[in-house]
Amino acid sequence: MPALIQQIVQQFAQTSILEWIGTITGFLCVYLAAKQHILNWPISAISVLTYGYIFYHSKLYGDAVLQLYFLGTALYGWYYWSKNKADKSKPIVSFNNREMGLTVLIIIILTAILGTFLQRMTDSDVPYIDGFCTAVSFVAQFLMTRKIVQNWLLWIFVDICYIPLYFHKGLLLTALLYLAFAWIAWHGYRDWKATYRNFM
Repeated sequence: MPALIQQIVQQFAQTSILEWIGTITGFLCVYLAAKQHILNWPISAISVLTYGYIFYHSKLYGDAVLQLYFLGTALYGWYYWSKNKADKSKPIVSFNNREMGLTVLIIIILTAILGTFLQRMTDSDVPYIDGFCTAVSFVAQFLMTRKIVQNWLLWIFVDICYIPLYFHKGLLLTALLYLAFAWIAWHGYRDWKATYRNFM
């Protein structure tokens, strides 16, 4: 146990300014998204640019490319939420079982493609884990831009999966951030589901 504590303290001491910036802006954007606040999108742009650099240098190539996708969805989400801000009739929608089944199938296919690519084309030591987390995040982010309530269930699941991965990569602060993300995602799911039911 003392060795583990020493490792944690050492990782905190080595945390870069960039990781602090990414952590703070990442926390803010997820918190604001759970509250349906449109400012989550511009703040997320700062976070994803920062983490894109961090993940590339940590050889988490799937996550690095995912940040570029997040940047695009931040711009799209900002536009989509702004356009539909005046429409209060049904701001949140929910998938049925068939749509969720299709969502899982898409994640499985994306995982196979990304994992194979990362294994063959990069020096990643966690190609399929990176590919899986990237695939789930890819889908969850798109569902969030469309205000589909189940996006939060995917985020809870993948945030928990990310924690040991980031610890393995020496990104302790980011691992703790994803623990906080999972907690926020749970509350986001409850709040969005309650809002959805109010408009049913």
